[in-house]
Amino acid sequence: MLSFENDYSEGAHPRILQAFLKTNFVQQPGYGDDEYSLRAKEKIRAACGDPEADVFFLSGGTQTNQVVLDSLLHATEGVVAVQTGHVNAHEAGAIEYTGHKVIALPDHEGKMDPEELRALLRAFYADPTYTHQVFPGAVYVSHPTEFGTLYTKAELTALRAACDEYEIPLFLDGARLGYGLMSPGTDVTLPDLAALCHAFYIGGTKVGALCGEAAVFPRHGAPKRFFSQIKQHGALSAKGRLLGVQFDTLFTDNLYLEISAHAIHMAQQLKTGFAARGYRFYLDSPTNQQFVILSKEEMARLEPQVRFSYWCPYDENHAVVRFATSWCTPPENIEKLMGLLDGLKM
Repeated sequence: MLSFENDYSEGAHPRILQAFLKTNFVQQPGYGDDEYSLRAKEKIRAACGDPEADVFFLSGGTQTNQVVLDSLLHATEGVVAVQTGHVNAHEAGAIEYTGHKVIALPDHEGKMDPEELRALLRAFYADPTYTHQVFPGAVYVSHPTEFGTLYTKAELTALRAACDEYEIPLFLDGARLGYGLMSPGTDVTLPDLAALCHAFYIGGTKVGALCGEAAVFPRHGAPKRFFSQIKQHGALSAKGRLLGVQFDTLFTDNLYLEISAHAIHMAQQLKTGFAARGYRFYLDSPTNQQFVILSKEEMARLEPQVRFSYWCPYDENHAVVRFATSWCTPPENIEKLMGLLDGLKM
C-alpha cells in the first residue's frame, strides 16, 4: 500500500532516533530545563536572527494554536481566520472551547486578503453596537496554508500593517513551515517571520519529528506566565528533553531545511507526473501538498492500493483529493504511483 495521505505517517528522522539512544541514560532536569532544550532554543533564536526571542516547546499543533491564542486574547476577544484555516475547520472547536470565537473571513486559495481584514476591522469599530459583540483580538494565518499555498513577504507585511493599525497581534501557524521555507520562489525566511509576526511556531510533527512544535515570540514578546498557561492546557511535557532533543537535532547541520527540501522535490515530481498524464489540479500549490481532481471511478480504483485524502467535492462526478509528500518520501513511491495511474488509463 502506497501512502500519500499526509506528511506525518512516518515516525522520526533517523538522526533523532540516534540522538534519543545516545542521550537516553543522561539524567536531565524536567519541563524544558534540560541541556538539549536550552541548546535547541539558542539554535532557533540564531536561525530566526533574533537573540531575544522567547521559545517554548509544546506537544502538538492543535495544543500550540490553542495555548498561544488563549494567551494572546482577552476574555472578550476572538481570533480572525479564514474559513479554511485550521483553527476554524479542523481542530474540533479547540479555540471555542477556551471561550474565544473564531471570526471567519473568506479564503483566497487558503490565504487571507489584507484589505478584507482591514475592512472587517473597520466595519467592526464603525458599528455603534460593537461593545455588544466579540472583539477581533488577534489574526491567525497558516504558512503554508491548508491548500499548500504561501504568503509573500509583501502580503505578510500588509497583514501586519492592518494588525498594527488596530493594535492586535499576528499569529502564524507553521505546522508545515519547513516546506514553505524551502519552496522554490518563496521570498519569506525565518528572520522575516520573526520581524513580521508577534508569534509563530515552527512545526516538528509534520517535518521529521516524532511530535512537538516550537512556539516563538520575537523580541521577548511572550505573554505573561506563558509557561504556566502551557501547563494549564495540558501541553507541557514533564520529560521536556523529548522535545528538546528533537529540535536540537533538527536545527543542527541544517537538517530541518534539508529534509523539507526533499519533500518539495518529491512533490514537484508528483506534480509533473500527474500533469504529464492529463490530470487537472484544483489550484497551483508550490509546497508538498498537491490537490488533484479525480473522478469517482478513478478514486475507487486507486483506493485499494494508495492512501490519499479526500478534500472536497468538485462536481457531480469528481472530487478534489490531496496527495502529500513528506520529509522521507522515497522516489520509488512516486514511480509506483505513476505506474498505477498509467494502469487507470488502460
